[in-house]
Amino acid sequence: MKRLTLKDVAKMAGVAPSTVSFVLNGKGKQMRIRDEVATRIMQVAEKSGYEPHRMAVNLRTGQSKTLGLIVESISGSFFASLAKTIETEAERKGYNVVYCSTENNAQKGGELIRMLGRQMVDGYLITPAPGMEKEIQQLVQQHKPVVLMDSYFPSIKTPYVLINNFDGVQQGMKHLISKGFTKIGFVMVDVKLIQIEERLRGYTTALKEHKIPVKKKYILQLQYHRQREDSLNELQAFIEANPELDAIFFSTNYLGILGLEVIARMGLKMPDDIAVLCFDDHDIFRLYPPGISVIEQPIEGIAKTAIDLLMHQLDKNSGPMKKTAVELPGKFILRGSA
Repeated sequence: MKRLTLKDVAKMAGVAPSTVSFVLNGKGKQMRIRDEVATRIMQVAEKSGYEPHRMAVNLRTGQSKTLGLIVESISGSFFASLAKTIETEAERKGYNVVYCSTENNAQKGGELIRMLGRQMVDGYLITPAPGMEKEIQQLVQQHKPVVLMDSYFPSIKTPYVLINNFDGVQQGMKHLISKGFTKIGFVMVDVKLIQIEERLRGYTTALKEHKIPVKKKYILQLQYHRQREDSLNELQAFIEANPELDAIFFSTNYLGILGLEVIARMGLKMPDDIAVLCFDDHDIFRLYPPGISVIEQPIEGIAKTAIDLLMHQLDKNSGPMKKTAVELPGKFILRGSA
């Protein structure tokens, strides 16, 4: 079947091809095309199933109306919720979203940036993996609109938005300490990202502020790229090696889920045998008895702020951004585990 052209639509609507082009590219009012004519063109285009050639539109307008979203793992609850909200906000602004996952692999992240570049996306929303500094710096040098989320690189000057990780952990630690817990373990992953470092700093600072010794043996770093069963075994060995622990703070929700499995395997009860608190919420934490206390991330706020920061860069008429580094507060949610 022959592909409909812009000239075909113009003929069916009884107008010039240039008029169709202006209307379909959203410039009808600017070119003073009457509303009834614009409506007729849109109706003809819709009924005929006309779709403009995307590459040709990109080259002609300089816009694809598509954003590239790169996250750590689209299967993770935090990133899935973030992607869903970003997609909703982008659609309100007239943009589509192409999203993909790095699996915390810098090489894959670089390949994804290049792939999105070939697709001529208008801007990039990225939760960066460790080691992606070079690729992101290149985007900045090429004056590509880019916003980082959930993490950032201090050496790169680009807008970013994330939760205040330090303050979030401080909230949780102060609650645990106020309940009399002083032998508090901290479980984290071994990736060099600013948000993980800030969560660890929140943990150690809270202990120091309450004159509680910081013990290295109470801090467990699990490898990110590791078999699940190996991580479970290492976590169990950590708890068994420190039987005096009265609480554990898990620095991510997927670590918290591992923790619940180990605690159940060991026959421990929360919070009587050990209290549990986790950074970032998850459906499991609301359903798993007695309910897991968490620091909830402001996912909607992060997504909306990221879109606003990106739209500001895409708007050629906007002035300089007043604030390019945004840290949003987390929310402590008390449940039965702590």
